[in-house]
Amino acid sequence: MTAIGIYGSAGRMGRAIAAALSDYGATLAGGIDAGGDPAPLASLADVLVDFTVPGALPANLAAARAAGTPILIGTTGITQAHRALVAEAAQEIAVLQTGNTSLGVTLLARLVREAAARLDSSWDIEIVEMHHRAKVDAPSGTAQMLGEAAAAGRGVALGNVSVVGRAGLSGDRAEGTIGLASLRGGTVAGDHQVIFAGNGERIELGHRAEDRAIFAHGAITAALWLAGKPAGSYSMAEVLGI
Repeated sequence: MTAIGIYGSAGRMGRAIAAALSDYGATLAGGIDAGGDPAPLASLADVLVDFTVPGALPANLAAARAAGTPILIGTTGITQAHRALVAEAAQEIAVLQTGNTSLGVTLLARLVREAAARLDSSWDIEIVEMHHRAKVDAPSGTAQMLGEAAAAGRGVALGNVSVVGRAGLSGDRAEGTIGLASLRGGTVAGDHQVIFAGNGERIELGHRAEDRAIFAHGAITAALWLAGKPAGSYSMAEVLGI
């Protein structure tokens, strides 16, 4: 049985993952939270999952590297500096970093990329996401992931074409840009909609998370797939085989 260690075990995702492990025949190697030492758990686990905060990522990655343990990173709000650390770690261990562990969202990202590749820049792309009132980062990691999928479909970098929120006299929409808007309220687990707006028609691709458990189940599926993999950087798309 694969033993999964959880960084952020007391958080929403950590608790959901621990509760679902038995459904997959996996066991809990243990869990730690803020202030805990990540190194002992890294040595006990066959694979680690990290749903903490960006500030904890460097230490968690270092512990995983020292123990040679694969790690799935679902922490959102990470920066380019964090991404560089992830890429460095992937030279020594198997790493899967994602903004969303939902298998449905993974498929949505592929559909968005394919649509963007087939529709020219006269089709405006807008991404709208909504989450619960307690979410601290915006746009969501999933919205960023969907934006990156759309940008990849068009062969551009998201950072060069993204427009995050609009206020005041923002002027005409620039052709080729990708808009991201964030809504917060209630207990929404996660709603994402990607709108391709053309002249006289729209295509809307979306995903609604009705239960946080879907992220836990996706994370466990990905963690079990990652366990035993050689060093390298992996993706949720590879977990689905797409």
